[in-house]
Amino acid sequence: MVDLNLTVPLLLTHSVLAGMLERGRGHVAFIASVAGKLGPAYTGPYAATKAGLIAVTQSLRAQYAEAPVGFSVICPGFVAGEGMYQRMVEQGLSSNRLMGSTTIDKVADKVLDAIRHDRPEVIENGTPVRPLLALGQLSPRLAEGIARRIGVTELFRRLAASRDRAA
Repeated sequence: MVDLNLTVPLLLTHSVLAGMLERGRGHVAFIASVAGKLGPAYTGPYAATKAGLIAVTQSLRAQYAEAPVGFSVICPGFVAGEGMYQRMVEQGLSSNRLMGSTTIDKVADKVLDAIRHDRPEVIENGTPVRPLLALGQLSPRLAEGIARRIGVTELFRRLAASRDRAA
């Protein structure tokens, strides 16, 4: 997971950055996750890799602030229709109205918007999650309690149990 979610994006960025600088243009868009902003229970390695992408984006933006290249990180929530979340839905595990979900098309639109406008970070979740994320920075304990109350912890506990990882 660390190789796929964090090491590979870092290596690819390293590989293309010199050419982008030489050409005088370019933009790297990382796909992280809301889980990298507020690590849910039972997702430690996944959340850590996504938090790493968020941090490396911040670092690269600071390092290359005067350069003609840009860096953005897109943090989707549950993406309906494909991938990891779709497999969860097929197992009978889905988000509720408060947790929300988004679509591949909405995430793709956010990626394009981030590149066009050099946005540092974009969150696409389907429901307003920014207040909870901001609260997590100001009061982590309160944000943990809210995550439990709206069902995030239970959803990921059930997912871990279905994969025999709930210990």
